[in-house]
Amino acid sequence: MKRIPAGSFMMGSHDNQGRADEYPLHPVQLKGFYMDETEVTNADFAKFVQATNYITTAEKSIDWEELSKQVPVGTPRPPDSLLAPSSLVFVPTTGPVNLNDYSQWWEFRRGADWKHPQGPESSIQGKDHHPVVHVSYDDALAYANWAGKRLPTEAEWEWASRGGLKNERYPWGSASVNVAPFKANSFQGNFPQEDLALDGYKSTTAPVKSFQPNGYGLYDMAGNVWEWCADWYRSDYYKQSPRLNPKGPSKSYDPDEPQVPKRVMRGGSFLCNDSYCASYRNAARMKSSPDSGLQHTGFRCVKD
Repeated sequence: MKRIPAGSFMMGSHDNQGRADEYPLHPVQLKGFYMDETEVTNADFAKFVQATNYITTAEKSIDWEELSKQVPVGTPRPPDSLLAPSSLVFVPTTGPVNLNDYSQWWEFRRGADWKHPQGPESSIQGKDHHPVVHVSYDDALAYANWAGKRLPTEAEWEWASRGGLKNERYPWGSASVNVAPFKANSFQGNFPQEDLALDGYKSTTAPVKSFQPNGYGLYDMAGNVWEWCADWYRSDYYKQSPRLNPKGPSKSYDPDEPQVPKRVMRGGSFLCNDSYCASYRNAARMKSSPDSGLQHTGFRCVKD
């Protein structure tokens, strides 16, 4: 773990590339803490599973009673075959699609989980040092508790990502993510149909430490996989955030899906592209329900 010093900064987007929930800029002051220098790897997570016999969300059948709270009232129960253990896997499209419709490139695939990132025929053999994926917020929290750590607050994550730089767009400064030498694992080309893999990784995770660390010695704070944070997500939280050690709102609200409580994710992933989300920015926010598992979602831990 790396020591992240106490300090203050202006949290949020400092330019016009930010999305609405990244504003307004607001002052935040944080105490110091320690953060994992890398995302939790497959090898790390395997030790946890071996020690605890933990079963991840993606390895369990979907709980219809829970899912029914997140869909319109009266939605009929799907057949059991559609509630079998599964997770979301990225599938490139054959041509340009509406970028507002993410169902065009995500597929619920039965048998996809942390040990089988692309589905039951895939494996993590030889990928000990890749970040673990298909982990839900609940899975990440269970690991953190076992490790004697915790998940970072959203403010801690952004402060750490900035690595001591002031008001910069990326963890490394202002240089474009698309200019060699490449700074992060991202999607180069025409998203979502053609990843040119100029950074050496074609629509997949990279081993941790494949790119240079930021000023605090942290790797992959941009790209590779999204990282769960402790905070509930609210689109308007920045308008009311306390200045000192903010821990997020008391409950979630996402106007896009008001019935679905969500947690914050940070850092972008190997699927981020300037034409779509550009979420390798320090200020970029994402959100998902705590029981979600995806091929590009992982986490890292902190401790006081």
